[in-house]
Amino acid sequence: MRRAVGAETQSLQSAVDAFDEAAAGVLGVNRTDLRCLEALFQGDRLTPGVLGPALGLTTGSVTAMLDRLERLGYVTRSSDPSDRRKVVVGITEEATRKVWDLYGPIVADGEEFMKEYTAAELTVLTGYLRRSRELYERHLTRARAMPAAAKRR
Repeated sequence: MRRAVGAETQSLQSAVDAFDEAAAGVLGVNRTDLRCLEALFQGDRLTPGVLGPALGLTTGSVTAMLDRLERLGYVTRSSDPSDRRKVVVGITEEATRKVWDLYGPIVADGEEFMKEYTAAELTVLTGYLRRSRELYERHLTRARAMPAAAKRR
């Protein structure tokens, strides 16, 4: 049974990855840009200093990403009202609509099929998903610290 859970988890990750690749194509962005939009879609206005580490980007890469997303009309940058020296980034209504057009039906379908589970089963599933995420987050730090392979020509 554990092997079946592992296989289904891997299949889920592959399906999510494939969908995100298609969604990035629809939005005309790369996968890192999509992850930025996802972070902003959660409703938070974030600083570039928060986005960079969350996405594994350098300061210069964050600036280039935000320039791309701003040109597409997906993000805005403005002064932080509590500290005018800081910049905050927000997602635009257009980007919110486009992201919801892609992911909203998944949310609706997911809410529907989760009705089949008891509260106790959902508690177990939530624990499994949380621990799986935490596992990957721990190993992400390790992977980011490893040297990148040289590109072949």
